[in-house]
Amino acid sequence: MDILGKLTLQSIPYDNPILMFAGAIMIGTAIAVLAGVTYFGKWKYLYTEWLTTVDHKKIGVMYLIIAFIFLLRGFIDALMMRAQQAFASGGSEGYLPPHHFAELFTGHGTMMIFFMGMPFLIGLMNIAVPTQIGARDVAFPYLNAVSLWLTASAGMLVMASLIIGSFSDAGWTGYAPYSGISANPGVGVDYWIWALQISGIGTTITGINFFVTIMRERAPGMKFMRMPLFTWTTLCTNILMVLAFPALTVVLALLTFDRYLGMHFFTSDGGGNQMMFINMFWVWGHPEVYILILPAFGVFSEVAATFSNKRLFGYVSMVGATMVIALLSFTVWVHHFFTMAQDPLRNSIFAIATMVIGVPTGVKIYDWIFTMYRGRVRFNLPMLWLIGFIITFTIGGMTGVMLAIPGIDFKMHNSEFLVAHFHNVLIPGMLFGLFAGYHYWFPKAFGFRLDEKWGRRSFWGWLIGFYVAFMPLYVLGLMGMPRRMVSYADPAWQPFLIVAAFGALIVLFGVVSMAIQLIVSVRNREQLRDITGDPWNGRTLDWATSSPPAHYNFAVIPTVEDIDAFTDMKERGVAYRRPDKYEDIEMPRSTPAALVIGALSFFLGFALIWHIWWLAAVTGVGIIVTVIVRGCNDNTWYTIPAEEVERTENEWFRQLEKAGVV
Repeated sequence: MDILGKLTLQSIPYDNPILMFAGAIMIGTAIAVLAGVTYFGKWKYLYTEWLTTVDHKKIGVMYLIIAFIFLLRGFIDALMMRAQQAFASGGSEGYLPPHHFAELFTGHGTMMIFFMGMPFLIGLMNIAVPTQIGARDVAFPYLNAVSLWLTASAGMLVMASLIIGSFSDAGWTGYAPYSGISANPGVGVDYWIWALQISGIGTTITGINFFVTIMRERAPGMKFMRMPLFTWTTLCTNILMVLAFPALTVVLALLTFDRYLGMHFFTSDGGGNQMMFINMFWVWGHPEVYILILPAFGVFSEVAATFSNKRLFGYVSMVGATMVIALLSFTVWVHHFFTMAQDPLRNSIFAIATMVIGVPTGVKIYDWIFTMYRGRVRFNLPMLWLIGFIITFTIGGMTGVMLAIPGIDFKMHNSEFLVAHFHNVLIPGMLFGLFAGYHYWFPKAFGFRLDEKWGRRSFWGWLIGFYVAFMPLYVLGLMGMPRRMVSYADPAWQPFLIVAAFGALIVLFGVVSMAIQLIVSVRNREQLRDITGDPWNGRTLDWATSSPPAHYNFAVIPTVEDIDAFTDMKERGVAYRRPDKYEDIEMPRSTPAALVIGALSFFLGFALIWHIWWLAAVTGVGIIVTVIVRGCNDNTWYTIPAEEVERTENEWFRQLEKAGVV
């Protein structure tokens, strides 16, 4: 048995200069970061304050870092695809070989959904939800850290595929038989399988953790119908995570059995059923769309109320719409099969369900508009993202209702029209909402606001670039252009693809502006400092703490008496009332166990991909031992003395007095 399994020097793509250049940049960046940490002597600080922390706020920040890394990587893949299709016309093969192009669209979809969208929304949940409900941390802080490092290790597997072996070329959905061992004998699909399995386990743990947190950790008086809308959407999202992700786990496990053990779950000539893969995948996949979008809807609800300076219109209808969307998300997966020769009755049932799910979404849009109506609207960046979303997402929703009609879907399903629709839903519906939340809660997480000027430039780059990049794809779909084409013969398509590529460059301006915004904001952080903890005149409890909050969040857990808890407290004059005395506070200790589990998970996944069985056994045992050792440790909490709490609170009150708040 070869000690390195299938791994050889030929596994490194020396013959592909694009991959080698990209790998060199990735490795060079990593070396530069490590050298910078070493030069400034920050290893101890990094280890004690970040890598081993169980503080939900710092975990949320690290999730956001992962999300932005993969946003950049996924966007580069999109630029490369747009450039390829802009020039690969009329006999020209472009600059990308078919295999590499297939890797790009597979990697782009996988990274944007699993390693950009999911970490982004979980990061915002970590930053905002515990403080919104008046809790000191999540229900299971250690498991929260485990979830983070499982996601990070899975992301590292995706990055490793860039320079060792290759990533899957079977599409981000991994449909059998394209992902089967006979059609795809390389390691690309295995990278895809193990990256999704490891990250999916982390996501399921997160779903359980936040469900329990919201159910059990709410402040006194915070009944369900007093919870902020972001907390409501988080609750529904985490229910979907717990119910949907096991379906993905199972279908990936069955595919693994097919590829590794010669079984035939999805092999037609072996007695398997390829449609079973597609059914199980979309039983997860369509709720996943709403897992991505519902938290963004919650962000928009917070933004609409805060920047309109009034109570959210239709709170009860918003909560009801959120719950209906979560329920109906499990009833629409078969609309992905309208082209697969099903009987008319089944198509009709799922067509109706798909159309009906647009109703509660429409309710939300009207509620946001009526919240702004006659409000004292402030057009800060989060509000701009909301307005851009309402206009753009409505277009995507209307095209979704079109595709819910089986006859139309039969013609459009495999065309660029579907590509345009999918992005027309997820970019404004998910990404604009996550960007709004990023700007909204940034001062809470870091203690200073983001620069508005560069933020507005980023907003316009994303908004204008989106229309220029994706509206031509609707036209191309109507003209009959199939999706995922590496080259094409019809010269009438090329002008639209050139316009789409130009749109991607405008979005690039938005991405670069966002990076510059962060740099400028850090440089000017003293001028942008938030010393009050409430830079937006917020309405929920997350703005009742300092920015950033103390490790314990609240010195005294507040009592909630209204939907807009913090606004109510300010109006009654009790928002900044000091307690008669401070008490000792119990908080969870930092632990390296989660980091160790994440690191071992990376090497376990790598070993399973390359059939390095001894390494898989060692790392698997290592994970089990780490879990047992951590489970046997009873010293997992520490006490913050009342005197230290009082000193921390006194410093914040001095800042409030300086700002004229108290």
